[in-house]
Amino acid sequence: MGSGGPSRYDRFSGPSSKDNREPGQRDRDRVLYTSAFQRLAEVTQVVSPDEGHVFHNRLTHSLKVAQVARRLAEKSSNDKTQKEIAESLGGIDPDVTEAAALAHDIGHPPFGHITEQALEQLVTDAGEPDGFEGNAQSFRIVTRLSVRSRRPTPGLDLTRATLNAILKYPWLKGHGLKKNKWGAYRSEEQEFLWARELVPAGDFTKGVEAELMDWADDVTYAVHDAADFYCAGIMPLDRLASQGDDSERKRFFDEVFLRLGDDLDYRRWELEQAFTKLVNWMPFDQNYLGTRDHRARTRYTTANLIQRYIEAVSLQVPSKVGEPRIVLDPERQKEVFMLKQLTWHYVILNPSLGAQQYGQKKIIKELFTIFQEAAETPRHEDRRIFPFAFREELDLAGRDSHRITRIICDFIASMTEKQAYAQYGKLTGVNPGSSLH
Repeated sequence: MGSGGPSRYDRFSGPSSKDNREPGQRDRDRVLYTSAFQRLAEVTQVVSPDEGHVFHNRLTHSLKVAQVARRLAEKSSNDKTQKEIAESLGGIDPDVTEAAALAHDIGHPPFGHITEQALEQLVTDAGEPDGFEGNAQSFRIVTRLSVRSRRPTPGLDLTRATLNAILKYPWLKGHGLKKNKWGAYRSEEQEFLWARELVPAGDFTKGVEAELMDWADDVTYAVHDAADFYCAGIMPLDRLASQGDDSERKRFFDEVFLRLGDDLDYRRWELEQAFTKLVNWMPFDQNYLGTRDHRARTRYTTANLIQRYIEAVSLQVPSKVGEPRIVLDPERQKEVFMLKQLTWHYVILNPSLGAQQYGQKKIIKELFTIFQEAAETPRHEDRRIFPFAFREELDLAGRDSHRITRIICDFIASMTEKQAYAQYGKLTGVNPGSSLH
């Protein structure tokens, strides 16, 4: 594991063979080639591409988060006024930041946050106190579940720097700043503590590369979802940007602030003012028709917004434990917050999506129950419903109910949405499908 104190580029397994790549580049490539990353092509970001429009999925979202995160890291580490601060923070590696961004969603289960909530309840009720959390699942995948080679080393054996950069919530369940978010399960506590040797004990603050990745995630989600749903005719950016009729903006504001209540970092008038200034700048004066001009305006807007939010970041040396290492322009932060609320207002609160998610949650609950019964029955022939890899894990688990629950959770979380529908159809008899696939 290295000597003379923790090094950013140590690997948990110890020294490994070298090639022409830098350590962060090797980490990036290892994440990029995992099946867990590949499956994100069939995991919804907000709305499935099967709806008839080219929406972002979790794979394209992750690729764009990685691109924005890399640009943020390059700006922060190369800018003359910021370079010295970056070095005093231990350095900012664009390759590490990009690798962490590529990995940040690989633990995301089918159907998104509705499944996160369902699995958290199901796993906890089954007696496994660590429950389920998408970020902790991502950390588990890169440290334990992924298979990189025939060597016995579990996971991707990423550097300490990349593991720390993945940790958006650098604490275990019940020990950090948010009760409903955590970065690792106790099954990966050893790897978690090893990664966090780069920061002082008791410091729950994200590493600087994790902070950059987290902002890139917010920016990409806010900007590209707005573009997706404007192009799909769901989000009326033209009416929201109208200078002659503010009724659409008022309806949007009223819903947002009624829904959020006092759970805001800024006052209502500040957020309204920031959003109004932003949409008044947008070049939209009618609903999207897909013409060359409309495509050009949309592309111009998204490119300028991304650059605007990259430039919103500056570095600082924390004056006390717990203080962040990046500073965000408050006006830009307000804009991103309100852009994210657009997706809630026009998409997530839509009754049709709510009905779909209700059904998806039911599928996850029934799959969990079926798999749990099959895994715990004395008749091992029932375990034939599991793929071979998971049968191997169940055999190793023996009668350990905690391990069995975690394996079932890993199996469900590893599915694509099509796989979840197909498994549900077969196991309930609703749609038997093929006996050969």
